[in-house]
Amino acid sequence: MPSQPTSRRGGDGRLTAALDPQDRGPQDACGVFGVWAPGEDVAKLTYFGLYALQHRGQESAGIAVSNGRQILVYKDMGLVSQVFDETTLASLKGHLAIGHARYSTTGSSNWDNAQPTFRPTAGGSIALGHNGNLINTSELATMVAELPRASDELDIHARNLESSTNDTGLVTALLARHPDTTLEQRALEVLPRLRGAFSFVWMDENTLYAARDPEGIRPLVLGRLERGWVVASEDAALATVGASVVREIEPGELVAIDENGLRTHRFAEASPKGCVFEYVYLARPDATIAGRSVHEARVEMGRRLAREYPVEADLVMPVPESGTPAAAGYAEESGIPFGQGFVKNAYVGRTFIQPSQTLRQLGIRLKLNALEHMIRGKRIVVVDDSIVRGNTQRAQVRMLREAGALEVHVRISSPPVKWPCFYGIDFATRAELIANGLDGDEIAASVGADSLGYISLDGMVEATAQPSDRLCQACFTGEYPIDLPDESLLGKHLLETSITSEALPLPNP
Repeated sequence: MPSQPTSRRGGDGRLTAALDPQDRGPQDACGVFGVWAPGEDVAKLTYFGLYALQHRGQESAGIAVSNGRQILVYKDMGLVSQVFDETTLASLKGHLAIGHARYSTTGSSNWDNAQPTFRPTAGGSIALGHNGNLINTSELATMVAELPRASDELDIHARNLESSTNDTGLVTALLARHPDTTLEQRALEVLPRLRGAFSFVWMDENTLYAARDPEGIRPLVLGRLERGWVVASEDAALATVGASVVREIEPGELVAIDENGLRTHRFAEASPKGCVFEYVYLARPDATIAGRSVHEARVEMGRRLAREYPVEADLVMPVPESGTPAAAGYAEESGIPFGQGFVKNAYVGRTFIQPSQTLRQLGIRLKLNALEHMIRGKRIVVVDDSIVRGNTQRAQVRMLREAGALEVHVRISSPPVKWPCFYGIDFATRAELIANGLDGDEIAASVGADSLGYISLDGMVEATAQPSDRLCQACFTGEYPIDLPDESLLGKHLLETSITSEALPLPNP
């Protein structure tokens, strides 16, 4: 009988932002972590690795651990620190683990869609975590439905365990069916059939696997421990657990790690198109992507923004924390003093408790408050990473006016976001994107600013120190590096609305 996962099931309602959900900006893709390290406390290493990747997903978290005989999975809704405690981690014993911190881009935010996903196989089981978003989900659902039926016992077990409605569950189901071959060989059959962005970590009872899509849209790095190996979405997570960076997992590469060491396979020709928004906002500032420091890229964006959109002012201030490096660069280049004009509540994060409509109307401010003594009587340049709907900037400008700012000049360290992302960032729909219908002056008027300046596309790209043809810039240009299917086959809730017989199709009898 395949190994049994153990899971804590929390509420299945959507985790909501502490402020009005319409005020949220671009949401992160997810964070993945994996470790193969006999003799180490792999559950705690994974916990701290996920803690370092918390910025990439705050809806749910999970860890799967294998002791060589069975895989145990523990996952729930909430932040990493809310899901796990000492007792739980102490119960997850083994030499191999993977972890996941989720923000939903396919499938609702509920317990069933929390990761790692789990699936029994003919000889054991697998668990998988995914950062990214696939665009041929409908095709994959058909492939799963057409899989030959497993034994009755295995089929019933799978139905009881897996009711996800996301692309990750489909990939897990496809990988799990390898009765006449190894999981490694099965992966080399399945991975070339996936389209979209994916950085996977997965495991069976004895082996850690990692793979990255041929375009390398989402980051994935390989690290070395004294007695093992680590893979993670960002190298900052490697530093957190004391691992040294070996290299990035290459686009189109599959890596397998077990007692025999590390093996690597090329399942597709690389065609690098790394997400430029990782440099703008998604990645931690202490991360390095494709050899470029994310922090230095953001500082350089601020410098270029100052050259492209100068203004006479008394103070340059960031929207914390994402606007801080660019604001520092703007201040450095312009010679205008840098200062903190907003105080951020470090403990807000995400919460199950939503302010009532009455509280929202009262202007409840859980995340930011203005420092009046820094702002009153001054001309302010406020620097942020992006504008999506404009609601956030409108509230910030209003706060600065109420604190006594004479002028408010908004500067944005990315170009106007005009197109949705289908590769793992949950932007608003195109109709909701403020820059899709208004020009710069109109957006400035809409948010109440005296002026508004976006960095140019060339300026942003040059700040990354990457060749333009190796970056995905689709949310700014509408040029998608992976051809999209018909619009009817796209959407976060595609599997929930188009598949009625089963949330996740299982093999036909």
